[in-house]
Amino acid sequence: MSSYREFAKLYDDLMNDVDYEKWFKYIKKILMKHNCTPKNVLEMACGTGNITEYLCDEVNSVTCFDLSEEMLSVAYDKLRKFKNVKILNQNMIDFHLNGKYDLILCACDSINYILNYKDLQKVFVNVYNHLNHGGLFIFDINSYYKLSNIIGNNTFVEDREDIFYVWENYFDYELSLCEFYLTFFVENEGAYTRFDENHTQRAYKLEEITLALEKANFSDIKAYDGFTFNNAIPESERINFVALKAEK
Repeated sequence: MSSYREFAKLYDDLMNDVDYEKWFKYIKKILMKHNCTPKNVLEMACGTGNITEYLCDEVNSVTCFDLSEEMLSVAYDKLRKFKNVKILNQNMIDFHLNGKYDLILCACDSINYILNYKDLQKVFVNVYNHLNHGGLFIFDINSYYKLSNIIGNNTFVEDREDIFYVWENYFDYELSLCEFYLTFFVENEGAYTRFDENHTQRAYKLEEITLALEKANFSDIKAYDGFTFNNAIPESERINFVALKAEK
């Protein structure tokens, strides 16, 4: 079953409760706290470009990529007004770009879509190799607690003016995978069109992420409770990670 195809057209409408400006301001606070003023930024899994827009307003050079061509199509319509952005179709696991960056960013729990721990380690090594010395890697995850206790094995229903959807979830404790089964009914001139999507996220424990970052040679690794500078705890629902590629 496809992911982020038909859904890409609805993504921004369904995510209109997400405050991307607040998210970006938090990223800026992280940069200030860690004395990082990036001149060039790489954003992985940029989606429809909601955070990318803010990056383009403040950074000299922005490169962004996503695996979904449909999401990138929406992003292109937003970002084509900027002259300092490059938009690419790449995979987080094996992306290869000519150049290195002061900051690599991966927001909105995109790391959870890396389902295999060995692939996660490949992502982190790849990120490390694309960072300048002294550069930062900032990303966030849906925590193990959130995926297993709050989302997993629960069903959510939302009825909006022109969209009705059912979001059913199943958590596999053996594999630490959370399956999202989404069914959408979209109104168009009085008739409703149905489409279905299946998404899967891996629930990583804080220790697993930290170990993978250490194996990739990152240092000064911080794990913050979502959108704060408090240390993450087992009950944190979103965890923001910051990792440094040390100076030579």
